[in-house]
Amino acid sequence: MRYQITGKQIDIGAALQTHVQDELGAVVQKYAQRPTDATVIFSKSGHEFVCEATVHLSTGLTASAKAHANEIYAAFDACAEKMDKQLRRYKRRLKDHHKDRTEPVELIGASSYILASDTDTEESEPESLQPMIVAEIETTIPSLTVGEAVMQMELAGAPVLVFRNEKKDGVNVVYRRDDGNIGWIDP
Repeated sequence: MRYQITGKQIDIGAALQTHVQDELGAVVQKYAQRPTDATVIFSKSGHEFVCEATVHLSTGLTASAKAHANEIYAAFDACAEKMDKQLRRYKRRLKDHHKDRTEPVELIGASSYILASDTDTEESEPESLQPMIVAEIETTIPSLTVGEAVMQMELAGAPVLVFRNEKKDGVNVVYRRDDGNIGWIDP
């Protein structure tokens, strides 16, 4: 597995990198036989250290976790524990989908846009009905079943996931509702 361990405006020593590789490798190996790469980013927020970890699995699924602590090792250990819990929760599904799916998840290209928010507090008419585009980003849309999409959304900790439905060959959306349930939009 390839590791990318970085720090945002903090120095990451060799001992911490070795600790991350050993611990994260052990956690991921228990539940996913073929992880491809892992990205771990350490940063500082006030007096706390923040650790964000993202692991890409060979099936195309992505798992991510984030944790805060007063010490950098404690932040990573809490993040690894969250990753362990997520992967343990979905272990049966990961293994079942891994057996059924001989090919990795198919990805199709798409554009993602970030629109400027209206910071004007007055109740006035906008100059135009076209929003101002702040950024345009290339992204991918996975081709999944609805069950896999819900699992991917949970593993990634995302509030929304746009995917191409394998069964109906159309673009669908799953999202977390305010009441805690999962919503599914199938146009």
